[in-house]
Amino acid sequence: MKNIGIIGCGWLGTRIAASLSEKYSLYVTTTTQEKAEELKGKGIQTVVASFPDYQLADPYPRWNVLESLDVLIITIPISEKSCCVSSLYNRIQNLCSFIGDFKGQMFLMSSTGVYPDTEKEFTEIDVPVEKISGERMVKNKYPQVNILRLGGLMGDNRLLKNYNVSNLDFAVNHIHYKDIAGIILKMIENGTEKCLYNVTTLLHPSKAQVINAQKNLENREEREEVKGKKILSSKLVAELGYIFQYPDPREFHLNQ
Repeated sequence: MKNIGIIGCGWLGTRIAASLSEKYSLYVTTTTQEKAEELKGKGIQTVVASFPDYQLADPYPRWNVLESLDVLIITIPISEKSCCVSSLYNRIQNLCSFIGDFKGQMFLMSSTGVYPDTEKEFTEIDVPVEKISGERMVKNKYPQVNILRLGGLMGDNRLLKNYNVSNLDFAVNHIHYKDIAGIILKMIENGTEKCLYNVTTLLHPSKAQVINAQKNLENREEREEVKGKKILSSKLVAELGYIFQYPDPREFHLNQ
């Protein structure tokens, strides 16, 4: 049985852990002692770790389980939108001190927010890793890393109808957390390395269509024109042959 490390057991990391726990031994990090105790109660080996965006006097302590890990999944934010480039550099340096020269299979959770707000269909070649500071820094240190650019995270309590939404005629670029876990699982089984994938649903209905479906409204308004950008996951489908459990955001609320 492989040993999987998950750095960052927040909303997504916790759900990835739950999906992988039956097949793999898990070692995870979280930012609070309270969450650590909760995860330990579920039988998951947990340590408290956070990665500040300032330079430390001494290198960040190395994770003591690294030698036993086969796979590492990083879910902490590495976006320039979360901090300036210099602060992001410090955060990634602290992360790198924590995981050292890890050589195993690695996954970095990035975001489709790297694509500009232009009304077109985007694939990975439109914005290469070299143009995104956080992705580039991690890949330079760990060339084997798989980078997954995730769409809007949905499922469970996260449904579009629960939010105050504008631009209702714009397309959604969403992904159900169960498909994120499924894609990671398939890539682990395949031993996939060095890949960059957009991870969004196959269908991109408008926000209005999704909200109406989730509210079970009769005579749902189906706008003829769906505006905005669409992030395509066609490369992932072609190379992995992955079959989405939730290909349509209008059905995220079903079979939860």
